[in-house]
Amino acid sequence: MPQSRSQRLGAIVLLVASIVGFAIALYAYFTPLTGVNGTLGALVAILANIALAVMALILPALKGNAARNVWRVLILLGLAGTFFAALLLHQWWICVAMVVGLIGLILDLALATRTARPAHT
Repeated sequence: MPQSRSQRLGAIVLLVASIVGFAIALYAYFTPLTGVNGTLGALVAILANIALAVMALILPALKGNAARNVWRVLILLGLAGTFFAALLLHQWWICVAMVVGLIGLILDLALATRTARPAHT
C-alpha cells in the first residue's frame, strides 16, 4: 500500500533540513572570513549533509519495521555527528538544521506508529 503524504512528512522535513545544512556548510567552506573556509571539518559537514539527504530519500522506500528502525538509528547517528561537528566549527545554523532534521525523524517515527496501530472501536 503506498504511503500517503502525511506519512512521508517526516522524511520530507529531514530532507529539507539536510539540504539547508548542506547549503550552509558549503557557504562556510567556500566563503572567506567564516573561520572555517577550506577546512576539513567544513568539508566533512558537507559530506555528512549529503549522506543525510540520501538517507532521507531512501527512508520512505524501505519496507518492514526492522529495516526502517535500523535506518532511523543510522540517521540519528548522522544527525548527532553532524550537530557535534557544527558545534566544533561554530556553525550554529547547521546545528539548527540538524535539530529540524531530528524533528523530521521524530515525525516519521510518530506517523509510522500511528498508522501501524489498529483502530480501537
